[in-house]
Amino acid sequence: MTPEGSAPTWYTATVEQDGLQVDAPDNQPLLISLEQGGANWVSSCRNGTCRTCIGKLESGTVRYEIEWPGLSTEEMEEGYVLPCQAYPCSDIVINPA
Repeated sequence: MTPEGSAPTWYTATVEQDGLQVDAPDNQPLLISLEQGGANWVSSCRNGTCRTCIGKLESGTVRYEIEWPGLSTEEMEEGYVLPCQAYPCSDIVINPA
């Protein structure tokens, strides 16, 4: 997590199914980075409740700023993420679920 007032750390997010790579700073939700990079990622509510944007993290790590990001413990253990609430902590590879 980037301390307030300092420059973000930049990572690369790769959508494995089509090979798209986008810049993903650690101070903005992954969904925004995907959209800014040209990914056609399906989304709706953007607050973690509708689960429309759910994806499978194939590699890398993310963090959440909310305590309950709308995923079950089992889903998180299996690598599912909600890009609307997930912030990258490393380079990642993701696919739509």
